[in-house]
Amino acid sequence: MASGNALTPSLMDPRPHIDDLRPRPQVRRFAFELPARTASVARARLLAQERLTLWGCGEDVRDTVALVVSELVTNAVVHTGSARVVCELREGQDRLRISVHDEGGAAGPRIRDCGEEERGRGLILVDAVCSAWGAEPTGHGTGRVVWAELAHGTELPC
Repeated sequence: MASGNALTPSLMDPRPHIDDLRPRPQVRRFAFELPARTASVARARLLAQERLTLWGCGEDVRDTVALVVSELVTNAVVHTGSARVVCELREGQDRLRISVHDEGGAAGPRIRDCGEEERGRGLILVDAVCSAWGAEPTGHGTGRVVWAELAHGTELPC
């Protein structure tokens, strides 16, 4: 019997392809899961700020991300019936993306009546400080992912 792997096609070129030799942009990712309770909003803010500090992001970026994380996690906690939420930070070559995954469902008794003047400002703030944002279904039940992006540039070094 000949040596080698009989499952390897004989026409396979063992040399790397030119695309394999190009440096790939570094992508950093950090995700965490928290119970869907109002107390988790402050914890989510803190976890995001700590990670961005480790990544070397400036104070302005950390403050903006803390605001966005706070608003997105608050919405998931208040407006869904989720037992948990997952927050993810993904920093790549040209953007920093924040996403919050919820489990969907109708919100339970956690909704507090804060009055019309306090309601509905969260996504307006997110829209004002981010280059893009949106929401999409997760494909699992009624859950969804709400995401927001900060574009990198000279004003947002990370």
